[in-house]
Amino acid sequence: MNTNAELLKSLKIDRSAPPPPASRKGLWVGLIVAVAGVVAVLTFLGLRGGKGIAVHVAEATAVNAAGGGGASVLDASGYVVARRMATVSAKVTGKVREVLIEEGQHVEEGQVLARLDPVDANAQRTLSASQVLAAQSQISSVQAQLKQAEADATRYAELVKQQLISRSQFDQAIAARDALRAQLSTATRNAEVARDGLAIADNGVDNTIVRAPFSGVVIAKAAQVGEIISPLSAGGGFTRTGIGTIVDMNSLEVEVEVGESYIGRVQPGMATTTVLNAYQDWKIPGTVIAIIPAADRGKATVKVRVALSAKGDSRIVPDMGARVSFLEAAKPVPTKAAPSVLIPATAIAERDGKDVAFVVIDGKAVQRALTLGRSLGDDREVTLGLQGGEQVVLDAPDTLTNGARVHISQE
Repeated sequence: MNTNAELLKSLKIDRSAPPPPASRKGLWVGLIVAVAGVVAVLTFLGLRGGKGIAVHVAEATAVNAAGGGGASVLDASGYVVARRMATVSAKVTGKVREVLIEEGQHVEEGQVLARLDPVDANAQRTLSASQVLAAQSQISSVQAQLKQAEADATRYAELVKQQLISRSQFDQAIAARDALRAQLSTATRNAEVARDGLAIADNGVDNTIVRAPFSGVVIAKAAQVGEIISPLSAGGGFTRTGIGTIVDMNSLEVEVEVGESYIGRVQPGMATTTVLNAYQDWKIPGTVIAIIPAADRGKATVKVRVALSAKGDSRIVPDMGARVSFLEAAKPVPTKAAPSVLIPATAIAERDGKDVAFVVIDGKAVQRALTLGRSLGDDREVTLGLQGGEQVVLDAPDTLTNGARVHISQE
């Protein structure tokens, strides 16, 4: 009994005893987690600060450098056209045997584009070659007979002097000789005709090969192997009239229609600026080539041809829409004066009551004070503060300051 009571007492908790020492492992784990979180936040903020503010930019365009144009006196819309464009076909009707072009392919002048089946042309050439050989054989035969006739005529001339033969026999020998001479002349001419026929047959074979008339780019492939093509529109829709279409990209220009009331503002050689509908931020300098001396009675317009300075640029293709600004003659610029530039009006901001623009240089926004000139449509002339080719920030936010880090947004 006493033993059981002592056993129960031994199971009681002694609350007066000091608590066991706490483990330091959990404390270190919590501290490490907290430090990692702080480092992650600082890293994130640092990356954001390093990347900078996302901005959109446009390029400042010099307008008076090297005698550039002035303000726009007239705007007109038109399309890009090619002065050299050809749908290439064969000179003869035939079945397509091989096509060697694809859309977008660059070709050189004289390059083979396609071949037609040359069976008929080859047969005609073989016949012409045989006719040449026959004509040459005829010449050889007549030459041999003429040689004998001339010898007879010479011998008969001696005999008739000796009165050993009659005069009529001598005359017959002379006539035979002259007849053979005529036959030789005829055979020679027949051989020339046969050789000319062979040359024509050679041209017939060559006509089965379609070559590029000039260097350019293939914009359309019209025929396939096995189809019949003809330079004439024969057979309705079952006969092709060409192999493909080639455009000389160096001959591209813009053709616009100007109203009769405003055509007096346009002069040949006048400076222009062209903006393609596909590339609104690309201003292409140019000049007026010619004013077509004919008016459209229904539209009351006159066509004007405009040259582009960016010849051969792959971004310019036929039938693109374009807007042309005709520029007035620029006033002479002093030698020491900096050329003025054009920038979008949205690139002009206000800081401390002054007109400024922010230029992106090495990932930073550099503030420039501006001296503004004329307003030219959606653009503004800057006479002092910017140079052509610099990238200016569009719609600069109020928080953008001088020296702030920025990056150009591609959206």
